[in-house]
Amino acid sequence: QVQLVESGGGLVQAGGSLRLSCAASGRTFGFYHMGWFRQTPGKEREFVAAISSSGGSRSYVDFVKGRFTISRDNAKNTVYLQMNSLKPEDTAIYYCAAAKFAATTATAYDYWGQGTQVTVSS
Repeated sequence: QVQLVESGGGLVQAGGSLRLSCAASGRTFGFYHMGWFRQTPGKEREFVAAISSSGGSRSYVDFVKGRFTISRDNAKNTVYLQMNSLKPEDTAIYYCAAAKFAATTATAYDYWGQGTQVTVSS
């Protein structure tokens, strides 16, 4: 089992940057593909980015390409989401998740963190 804890959210002005971190417990972190999702009230959780277990493969949803970067440090059991050029529409609760297989759909992920709020002011 994997427990995930996100941090790094907060309030930032449009055009600013934040780096989210997700710390995982357990010695099997390196076997899992990791993803970041986000959710706003009344909407379904949506895929943002994913990274393979080795870190060699990454995928992004179109609206964050060129602005967000996902990375991981398996020695530290941590996955990151660097968010640059933030826009008010990026405001959401951001969740990290772990899956046994590479995936961009929330249902494929087995473990979830509690989420961290990101608010981008205009």
